[in-house]
Amino acid sequence: MADRLARPRRLSVKRVISKSTRSVAGQVLIFQVALVVLLVACGVFALILQSERDSAAEARRRSTAVAQTFAHSPGVLAALRAPDPSRILQPLTEEARRSAGVDFIVVMDTNGIRYTHPLPDRIGKQFVGEIAPSLAGEVYVESVDGPLGREVQATVPIQNARDQVVGLVSAGMKVKNVESQLNRQLPIILGAGAGALALSTGVTALVGRRLRRQTHSLAPDEMTLMYEHHDTVLHSVREGVLIVSADGRLMLANDEARRLLELPPDAEGRLVSELPGLDPETSALLASGREATDEVHPAGERLLAVNQRPTEHRGGTRGTVVTLRDSTELQAVTGRAEVARERLGLLYDAGLHIGTTLDVLRTADELARVPVPRFADFVTVDLADSVLHGDEPASTATDMRRAAVYGIRDDHPLSEQGRLFDYVPSTPQARGFGSGHSQLVSDLPAASGWRLQDPERAQAIIDYGIHSLITAPIQARGVVLGMASFWRGRQHEPFNEEDLSLAEELVARAAISIDNARRYTREHALAVTLQQSLLPQAVPEQNALDIAYRYLPAQAGVGGDWFDVIPMPGSRVALAVGDVVGHGLHAAATMGRLRTAVHNFSALDLPPDELLSHLDDLVGKIDQNETAETAAGVVGATCLYGIYDPVTRRYVVARAGHLVPALVHPDGSVTFPDVPAGPPLGLGGMPFRTAELCLAEGTQLVLYTDGLIEDRRRDLDVGMELLRDALTGHPGRPPEETCQDVLDNLLPGRPKDDVALLVARTRELPPDQVADWDVPPDPAAVSGMRDAVSQRLDAWGLSEFGFAMELILSELITNAIRYGAGPIHVRLIRDRALICEVADGSSTSPHLRYAATTDEGGRGLFLVSQMAERWGTRYTPQGKVIWAEQALPEVMRQPAPGPADTDTPPDGETAGP
Repeated sequence: MADRLARPRRLSVKRVISKSTRSVAGQVLIFQVALVVLLVACGVFALILQSERDSAAEARRRSTAVAQTFAHSPGVLAALRAPDPSRILQPLTEEARRSAGVDFIVVMDTNGIRYTHPLPDRIGKQFVGEIAPSLAGEVYVESVDGPLGREVQATVPIQNARDQVVGLVSAGMKVKNVESQLNRQLPIILGAGAGALALSTGVTALVGRRLRRQTHSLAPDEMTLMYEHHDTVLHSVREGVLIVSADGRLMLANDEARRLLELPPDAEGRLVSELPGLDPETSALLASGREATDEVHPAGERLLAVNQRPTEHRGGTRGTVVTLRDSTELQAVTGRAEVARERLGLLYDAGLHIGTTLDVLRTADELARVPVPRFADFVTVDLADSVLHGDEPASTATDMRRAAVYGIRDDHPLSEQGRLFDYVPSTPQARGFGSGHSQLVSDLPAASGWRLQDPERAQAIIDYGIHSLITAPIQARGVVLGMASFWRGRQHEPFNEEDLSLAEELVARAAISIDNARRYTREHALAVTLQQSLLPQAVPEQNALDIAYRYLPAQAGVGGDWFDVIPMPGSRVALAVGDVVGHGLHAAATMGRLRTAVHNFSALDLPPDELLSHLDDLVGKIDQNETAETAAGVVGATCLYGIYDPVTRRYVVARAGHLVPALVHPDGSVTFPDVPAGPPLGLGGMPFRTAELCLAEGTQLVLYTDGLIEDRRRDLDVGMELLRDALTGHPGRPPEETCQDVLDNLLPGRPKDDVALLVARTRELPPDQVADWDVPPDPAAVSGMRDAVSQRLDAWGLSEFGFAMELILSELITNAIRYGAGPIHVRLIRDRALICEVADGSSTSPHLRYAATTDEGGRGLFLVSQMAERWGTRYTPQGKVIWAEQALPEVMRQPAPGPADTDTPPDGETAGP
C-alpha cells in the first residue's frame, strides 16, 4: 500500500512535457483555430457588403429628406413668385446644404431651369436629371453624371395650396463622398474582425488548456491510482463530505457524512429534498448551491457547522461540495459567550447613554430606550410624583407617575406618559416598591394579581401579545424612587432568572443618575426660589413713570441679573439695573446682597455717584472676606443707577461698568446718551461721575443687562444696533409692547445668559400740582407761609390736611431760619402723598431727639415725625432739603385742578418761580 501511495510522487515533470503534441487536445485546438479564422473572414466580408449597401441607402434617405424638407419650408412658394427667385433662394439653399450635410440643393422651375446651385455659373441652366416623375407629384431618386461628378440625387415637387406643381427641389450627394464614408468605416470593420479573431483564438486556446488541465495528462493507470487514494481519503477523514449535483442530487457522501446525517444506504443518486430525516433548512441549503461558511444547522440532536462551495470554478462538473462538522459542544459554549457578550454590550450602552443630563424625565426616558429591542419589547418607568419635584418619595407605591414609556411600536396598550397611578398591593409594582426586590412574571396571561389594577387594560395587554414582565425597583442610597417595568411580546422568549439579574443591573445603573437628577432638581428649585424671592415681586406704585419689565433666566436657570424701581421722596423714582458675573446660587445670593444695599443706600437719598461709591466699597469688602474664608468672592458686578424727578423732568444717572441706557424720544427716534463710564464694582480707586438729562414727557428709558445684546456669534456693536432697530420708529408704543418687541427681535430663543430689561416711560407732574415759595430769613415770615399753604390746600380740596401741614411747615421753616442758612425755599407737591419740602443753604442735618421736661426746645422734629407719614433729609449741591409726607386717601390721589395764577405770600413776601 505504501508503494502505491508513493508512486504518484515519482511522476516526473519531464514525462508530462514529453507527451505527443498531436494529442486529442492539440488537434481540437488546431481545428478550432482554423474554423474561427474562417468564420471571422466571412463575417468581415459580410460586414463590408452590408456597410456599402447601408451607406448608399443612407445617402438616398438623406437626399430625399433634405429635398422634401426644403420643398415644404415656409417662404419657398413666396420666393418662387418673386421677380428674382435666385436672389432669395440661393443663400437659403447654401445654408441648408451645409447644415444638412449634402453636396447640393437645387431649386428649379417646372421646365428644369435652375434657380440655385453650389456653382453659381450653373444657375439659369438646364437641370441634369429626370424631372417628369416629379412634375407628376412623385419623389424620384436617381444616379446621374452631373456638374459635380457622379451624383445620387432626389427630386421633389413644390406644390401650391391647390396641389399644383410650381417648382422642383433636388438634393443629393456625390458618389465619392458616399464611398468615403464606407472607407472610413472599413478600418473599424477590419479592426472589429481582428479583435473577434484574437478573442476567439484566445478562447479556443483556453478551452484546450482547460482540457489538458482536467486530464492532468495522466495515463489510465495513474488515474486509477489517483481515484483509489481519493476513495481512501473519503472513507478515513473524520469530517463529513458531500457532493451535490446542479440539479440537487446527492452524488457522493463519505462515511462521516452518513453518520452525521443518518443517511440511508441508497442515499446517493436521490434528490436531497427526498432524503428522510434531513432538516428542511439543511435540505434547502444543499439544494440551493449557494456558498456557505460555518452555518450552523440542526441534525437530530446535533448542531452541524456546514461549509458549501461550488465545484465548477475548478473545472469540474456543476455542483457543490459540502463539508460537515459536529459543533454541538462548541456551539453551546459559543451561545453562552454570545449571550454574555450581548449583555455586556447592553450594560455598556446603558452606562454610556443613561444619565447624560441632570433632568429626571430625560434620564427616565433614556432608561426606557436603551433596552429596546435587545432586551425587552416595551419599557415603562414609573417614578414617585414627589421625585419629579426633587423631594423624597413616600414609602408606598401610591402617587406614582409614568415618567417614560417606549417600545418597538407606538400602538401599544400600555398607559401613556404622565398618568398617575396608585398601585394596588397585589401588583408586581407595589410588591417590588415595598420590598425593594425585583419581581418576575414569566406568564402574564396565567397571573391574576396584576389584573386587579386595571382589568380592561390588562386584557388589552394580553390580547396585544405581551406575555412576560419584570419589574425592578429604582433604588438609590437605600430609597426606592420608582419602578421600571420590562415587557416582552411575541418577538422574545419569556423572561427567566438570568434576565432578572440583567434587569436589576440596568436599573441600578440608572437609579444613581435619577437620584442625582432629583437632587439637582431640588437644589435648582431652591436656587430659583431664592433668586425669585430676591427679585422685585411687583413694581411699586408711583406716578412718575409707566413701568414694564422682563426677566429671563439663562439656560442654567439661576443668575445674578437684577433690576429695581424705588420710589424716592419728592415724587422721584430711582431705577437700578445690575449684573453679577456668573451663574448659580452664589451669584443669586450676591445679587440679593447688592440689591439690598442699593435699597439701603437709596433710603439715605444719596446721589447716584455717591451710591455707587458706597456699593463699590461694599463689594470690595465682600471680596476680601469671602476670598479669605471661602475663596468664592464676587468675580465681577456692574450697576446702573439713576433718579428721575417728574417735577423738573431731570434724570440723573451714573454707571459702574454697565451698558448705557437707551432713550426712545416721543418722536420715535433712539439715542444712547453719553453717560460717563465707571469701573465695575469692587475695583475701587476710581470715582464715579453722573450725567444729568432733561427728558421730554413720554420719553422711554430702556435699561438692560448685557445678556440682551451680547452673544458669542455677534459683536457688542451689532447687538446695540439691533436694539436701536427694535426701538426705533414706534412713537407712543406702550412700555409693555416695547419689552415684548425687544425680546422678540433680539432673543428669538432661550438666552444663554440672564436678561433683565426695564422700560420706563416718563411723566411730568402738572405745574398746578406744585407750589413753591422763597422765604426770607425772618421768623415773622412763618405766619405768612402758613396762610399761603392753607390757601393752596383749599384750592386742591385738601383743607382737612391744613392743620397738620401748617404745623409741619412752621417747625421746618423755623428750624431753617434759626439753624440753617439762606436762601430758604419751600415747595409743596400734591402726588400720591402730600409732600412738603424746605430747602436751605446749610448742610447741617437736624436730628430727632426726646426733649426733657425742663428743655425749652427740641420738640419740633418730634412733632413733625408724629404728624407726618414719614420725613427725612437729602443733601444737594446748594445745601439740604428737609421733607415730610402726609398720606392721602385713595380718592384724593388724583391730581385736582389748581388756580392758574401764582399764590402771593402775605406781608409783601415774593413768590418764587
